[in-house]
Amino acid sequence: MRSDMLNSILSELNGTSADIEASGVISTDGLMMASQLPAGLDEDRVGAMSAAMLALGDRTATELARGGLEQVLVKGDKGYVLMTYAGLNAVVTVLAKSNAKLGLIFLDVKRAAEQITQLV
Repeated sequence: MRSDMLNSILSELNGTSADIEASGVISTDGLMMASQLPAGLDEDRVGAMSAAMLALGDRTATELARGGLEQVLVKGDKGYVLMTYAGLNAVVTVLAKSNAKLGLIFLDVKRAAEQITQLV
């Protein structure tokens, strides 16, 4: 039931922009809770990397006195990976195209994260 609701939120998120290629909800310990990933992307690997990046981001923000971590953004030559907390126990990871309008995606991901926070 909960996974159906999470998948519904992710499906809606992916539909908000043609620039969003994939998304997932991952527990902070790296377990995939729900995903809208293309074939060929390993859920376990995406989950583990998201958890590791968030842990490192948390530590970096703390050590460098930047306050509480809000999001991690990774830019590659083929696109972006955006990770945003959804409450204390989950993170939303989004893969976006290299020409994506990030401002709109940030807004859509924030809304989705707020909905997900209510469920996890």
